[in-house]
Amino acid sequence: MSSWGNAVKISIFGESHGNGIGVVIDGLPSGEKLNMEQIYLQMSRRAPGKDKAATPRLEKDFPEILSGVLNDTTTGAPLCAVIRNTNTRSQDYGNLLTKPRPAHADYTGYVRYQGCNDIRGGGHFSGRLTAPMVFAGAVCRQILERRNIRIAAHIASVGNISDQRFDGVNIPDELIDRLSSAVFGLIDPSAEPTMRRLIEDCRKNGDSIGGTIECAIVGMPVGVGSPMFYGVENVISSIVFGVPAVKGIEFGAGFAAAEMRGSQNNDEFYYDGNIVKTRTNRHGGILGGISSGMPIIFRTAMKPTPSVSIPQNTVDLSTHTDTTLEIHGRHDPCIVVRAVPVIESAAAIAAINLLAEVHKL
Repeated sequence: MSSWGNAVKISIFGESHGNGIGVVIDGLPSGEKLNMEQIYLQMSRRAPGKDKAATPRLEKDFPEILSGVLNDTTTGAPLCAVIRNTNTRSQDYGNLLTKPRPAHADYTGYVRYQGCNDIRGGGHFSGRLTAPMVFAGAVCRQILERRNIRIAAHIASVGNISDQRFDGVNIPDELIDRLSSAVFGLIDPSAEPTMRRLIEDCRKNGDSIGGTIECAIVGMPVGVGSPMFYGVENVISSIVFGVPAVKGIEFGAGFAAAEMRGSQNNDEFYYDGNIVKTRTNRHGGILGGISSGMPIIFRTAMKPTPSVSIPQNTVDLSTHTDTTLEIHGRHDPCIVVRAVPVIESAAAIAAINLLAEVHKL
């Protein structure tokens, strides 16, 4: 299933080494002016080949809009955009059809699709498919910003090296502006050199490293979401887990709440003028699956890139024997850096669907 959404639906298509990848967005309101430069900025934050922390595969990731936009304004028709693949080296993946990479979807995809899956660059399982998600998210976040809803994320950690966390109560516009346009987004920029040294050490040794991303949705009105199966957490989680390499998600205090007493975890209410707020935000802006009006804050855990050049043990599916594998190709030593705008985009697509359930867009 490569489609997601109720009010605003996205359908992502293509393979990493096919002619192109893309997305169809259905349900967008008409008359929304799109700032194409801002869309290109978000695409460039995710694009590969521009930083040692990323794969050297160089792709411009320029979206070609085929329908749904006229004079940079949404028409109300389905918006379709395609991104051409121009820098592929499919020969690097010739040995993977019968020798699956550990921790990758090669084996499960082989079984699920009876060996017909496109193995080149990971095919439809590839992180390259996050490019059309970023395009869709860049469109949605512009519509949200006109409704005073803003989104930003940062690298919360790389390995055991951490950035500061968001202030759950007050996230200034200046910080949102800075993070939502950064390539190596950090609240505390002094953490960057240490993180980069760790990533570079992994790259030189043919290895990779994981990390976490923290994301905030600011300005979501109170009362959005539903209890039980369509809560804010449910909706955000379901699309975030569509991002390759995501292994976990937590909201607010998250797993740390399990170690607290109720008196420690509870966020006390107070009136700020006529607006009800909480003095702390361990609930992450969500109570009973419904937005409280405080910033919605969540963190995602990203696994290390499974494609490492260190020799590994695997199996040969054609001979039914154990064997070893050396992976070729170009891969990210740390996927966390380029995944930040992807998580922001997933949050934007989730937020616009949640908002549409309660308020007309």
